[in-house]
Amino acid sequence: MKEGLPQDPMMRQLVQMARGKMLSRRATLLGLGGTAAVLSLASCAADAKSALTPATDLSDSEKVLVWHNWPLYMDGEDDASYPTLNRFMGETGITVEYMMEIDDNDTWYAKVKDQLALGTDPGFDVACPTNWLVNRMIGLGYLQTLDNANMPNKVANLAPAYLGDANDPERSISVPYQGIIGGIVYNKKMYKEATGKDAPTSLADVWAPELKGRVGLISEMRDSVGLTLLSQGIDITSEDSLTEDAFNAAVEFIAAQVSSGQIFNIKGNSYGEDLTNGNIIVALAWSGDTTILNAEVGEERFGFVVPDTGSTISSDSFVVPMGSAHKKNAEALINYYYDPVNAAELAAYVNYVTPVVGAKEEMLKTDPALAENPLIFPSEEFLSNVFAFRALTGQEEQRFATAWQNVLLGA
Repeated sequence: MKEGLPQDPMMRQLVQMARGKMLSRRATLLGLGGTAAVLSLASCAADAKSALTPATDLSDSEKVLVWHNWPLYMDGEDDASYPTLNRFMGETGITVEYMMEIDDNDTWYAKVKDQLALGTDPGFDVACPTNWLVNRMIGLGYLQTLDNANMPNKVANLAPAYLGDANDPERSISVPYQGIIGGIVYNKKMYKEATGKDAPTSLADVWAPELKGRVGLISEMRDSVGLTLLSQGIDITSEDSLTEDAFNAAVEFIAAQVSSGQIFNIKGNSYGEDLTNGNIIVALAWSGDTTILNAEVGEERFGFVVPDTGSTISSDSFVVPMGSAHKKNAEALINYYYDPVNAAELAAYVNYVTPVVGAKEEMLKTDPALAENPLIFPSEEFLSNVFAFRALTGQEEQRFATAWQNVLLGA
């Protein structure tokens, strides 16, 4: 067990979630440009921490905020109504420009990294990248320290297990937005017709001959490779277990599935299209997307399972760049979403793990069945089988990303 982790299993797993190093939640397929972004990002690992000064905060006179977030990560997003966000604007008088700019951590970072490095306005005041990138940005000195006095809800309601992060122990720089679980999404009817089984239970089921050419993989290294490593008995949280040799063996296994025709394709966000049009029957993907896909087709067509060998888990977090002149406005937004009532309303739509204490009790009042969903409110038993991909050194990140990119280019 890593130094500093709590003894309680649930707390330990949630801390690991907060330390998660997964790539993007909903990403587009990385092309050559993505490779350049990955290698550029990895090369930053050896950079010295920047000595940047926070921009002068103009929040008292400028009631505006630009928020970069992921697609399908806000309530009411299909019609752009955003009920909780509109209520925030009405209550505070702060006008929020909500932009779905983060289609992939690497490509988004490539767009903003030069401004971040200079400490100038990067075009957003608050963003929710995935925790592995957040840790990189903290290490480089690109982010402002937040003021708890402006976020009493965060102080009162942040799940204690998210504290203790090696890069941000008090969560004074990054505040979790949602947690993310990776596993197996499948078409219920088509899977049973193809295999005679009601549902897959393991990655071995994904590689069944009956599913040849009907399998999709997400292009996220820390999920697709992480799930594969777990199925091979590798502890992805451990440096001793997740060695470079173990990683390369998993990548070679996936490459063999590509060359044999077992895998239909490897892509990011658009894997959902292949599920809905029937090109694929199963995919390694994210839990919350299952709910969204079912909503899009108007029926409970798809299911999600945690493989018997374990799932990947991570989080996306609110951060404020040094160049933002609206930190206090961002703190007001964070404080708002740490109100359990608002957190529960958001979680009911996005169906990802909420880090807000009290949200479950609020959801019990409005949707008792959803409040018992372990993908939103994980139990101790559930958390015992989900794991965060361990931190990589800059050199490992570059080599691992290059090996994975070779698989993507061959898919």
